[in-house]
Amino acid sequence: MLIGNSRWHWAVATAEGLRVEHGPPPAAALEPGLVADLVGWAAVGALPPLLALPPQRQLQLDRVPLAELPPWLGLDRALAGWLAWRRWDQAVLVADAGTVLSLTRVERSGRFAGGRLLAGVGLQLRAMAMGTAALPQLELPLADRLGSAQGAGMDWPMDTDRAMGLGVVYGAAAAVADAALQARRIDSGCRVVLSGGDAALLLPRLQALLGAQGIEVACQPDLALEALVELQPI
Repeated sequence: MLIGNSRWHWAVATAEGLRVEHGPPPAAALEPGLVADLVGWAAVGALPPLLALPPQRQLQLDRVPLAELPPWLGLDRALAGWLAWRRWDQAVLVADAGTVLSLTRVERSGRFAGGRLLAGVGLQLRAMAMGTAALPQLELPLADRLGSAQGAGMDWPMDTDRAMGLGVVYGAAAAVADAALQARRIDSGCRVVLSGGDAALLLPRLQALLGAQGIEVACQPDLALEALVELQPI
């Protein structure tokens, strides 16, 4: 279980393989049976005050085998960066599109090499609604609201909702694309990996921007959770 800033993420082992689930924080304490069955957990967001989870099953930053991880680094960034580097065995730039859009670079040697942070899609939309008198608060997810606005010839919506949504999505994708081009100037083999809850929203625009440069984008939405499964405490 990975406790995020705005959602909780679960990985459940089944006969068919790993089943991944996402949802808002629970309104009440977890069922005792669920806690007893919990193999491992990690937290990026705050724990509810009355939630008691087994500390011996918590994964901490020092368990993530990336070189030169600073102690302040977000655990989700470390997890996603490590697993991307391990899967491709090369330099990676991981764009984790969650509450915060984090960019994490890992060298081909497995050394953490810095990154960037900016407000994610939802945070940007909330900031616009709160900071203006006329702009609405858009409800997530955005996929249905944007509709065909991401299609060819629809880059300039006429209505406010889609203008906001598309503006934020295109801006976020452009930030990732710019970082990817810079990372590949440092290491031309750097793999670009997109993850997080808003990965599907950013993917079409990011593919258009980087595809024009001959750069592929790997989309792995549950990268941090999958890394937690591999590094689960025993």
